[in-house]
Amino acid sequence: MNTMTLWHISGWEFAALAAAALLVGFSKTAVSGANTVSLAIFAAVLPARASTGVLLPILIVGDVLAVLTYRRHAHWPTLWRLFPAVAAGVVIGTLFLVWADDAVVRTSIGAILLLMAGVTLWRRRKAEADEEPDSVATRSGRVKARSYGVLGGFTTMVANAGGPVMSMYLLSAGFRKLGFLGTSAFFFLIVNVTKVPFSVGLGLIDGHSLLLDAALAAFVVPGALIGKWAVNRINQRLFEQLVIAATIIGGLQLLLR
Repeated sequence: MNTMTLWHISGWEFAALAAAALLVGFSKTAVSGANTVSLAIFAAVLPARASTGVLLPILIVGDVLAVLTYRRHAHWPTLWRLFPAVAAGVVIGTLFLVWADDAVVRTSIGAILLLMAGVTLWRRRKAEADEEPDSVATRSGRVKARSYGVLGGFTTMVANAGGPVMSMYLLSAGFRKLGFLGTSAFFFLIVNVTKVPFSVGLGLIDGHSLLLDAALAAFVVPGALIGKWAVNRINQRLFEQLVIAATIIGGLQLLLR
C-alpha cells in the first residue's frame, strides 16, 4: 500500500483526524467504545485499509495513558483468561484481511457490534449483573470469555474495533467502573502492541504513516486528561449506558457507510 497518499490531506481533514485522536484519549480514560467514532472518522478521511494502520499507534498512545491512570484497578485473572482466545482471533483477522475488501470488513464488524450490544441488553434485562468480576470463573463464564475473546481479537485486528466487544464482555461480567477501565487498559495495550508486526507485514504501517501519527499523537493527551476528569463525575449506571450507546452507534456507522 502506498502510504505517501496520507500526506495529500487538507487542513480540514487533518483537523478531523486531530479531533478523532482527541476522542481516542477520552475513550481510553472515560467511555470505552467511544473510539468507534474515531474509527469512522479515520476511515472517512483516509483510505479504509490504510486508516487502520494510522490509527493503531494512536490507540497505543491512548492505551499507555490509560494504563498509567488505572494500572491499580486491573483484574489480571480475567486478562489471562481472555488472551489465548484473543490471539486466535487476531490470527483469524489477519487471514481475513488478506482477501476481504473494505465493504465486507465494515459489514462484518458492524453486525458483530450490534449483536454484542443486543446480547448484553438482553442479559441485563434478564438478570442483574454480578457485583464481583470473579463471577466469570464459572464454566459458562469461561465459554463466554473464549467467545468474546475470539470476536475481540478478530474485530481489533481487522478494524481496530475490539473496544466495543470487550466492553460488552466486561459489562456482562459485572465489572465496576474503575475495574472496567483498568482491565481494558492493560488488555488493549498488550493486544495493540502485539498487532503491530501483523500490520507492518500487511503494509498498513510504515515510515510515512508513523510521521502522520507523530503529528496526531499530541492530541491524544488532552483527550485523556478530559476523560480522567469526566469519569469521576459519571455514575455507574450512566457509564454503562454510555458504553452500550457508543457500541450501537459504532455498529450502525459501519453498517450504513
